Amino acid sequence: MNKIWHGAAMPIISPILQNPLIDGRQSERAMLVRRGVQRLLMEMGAHVLPELSLATGRRADLVALTRQGDIWIIEIKSSIEDFRVDRKWPDYRLHSDRFFFATHPGVPSEIFPEECGFILSDGYGAEILRDAPEHRMAAATRKALMLRIARAGASRLLAAELAGVSVPALEGESE
Repeated sequence: MNKIWHGAAMPIISPILQNPLIDGRQSERAMLVRRGVQRLLMEMGAHVLPELSLATGRRADLVALTRQGDIWIIEIKSSIEDFRVDRKWPDYRLHSDRFFFATHPGVPSEIFPEECGFILSDGYGAEILRDAPEHRMAAATRKALMLRIARAGASRLLAAELAGVSVPALEGESE
């Protein structure tokens, strides 16, 4: 039996989540750390992409593309236990020019390896307390990762636009 709609609008059902930029995998504490780090990187002129899948299948918490074209990976740790159970972080060094851990003041900084950078975040901002040593990626790895960053960024911008999320133009773009 056909239903006839008299003067009433048919409901619109969207297959897209309310905000495609939020994926819900992170704890509230990890999200606070992430927000502070993102603000710091933005102030430094870097562009940040959260939760980027790498060619290895690993997922980087934050990938930053600096003004100089360097690629940083920032791994967020919200507790001592979170750090202890994670053994995937050495792989991230193969996919970045610099690798950092980021956490909040409740996690002791001495648990993090000296050969990695260290960022302390409180949710409102962050500070690099230990710079990460540079370890340049191979040219082929850099090219593949740049393409992955561009594709993921473009896909997320499209999803945001389709969901009605206002996305401001980047610095230097015409509006």
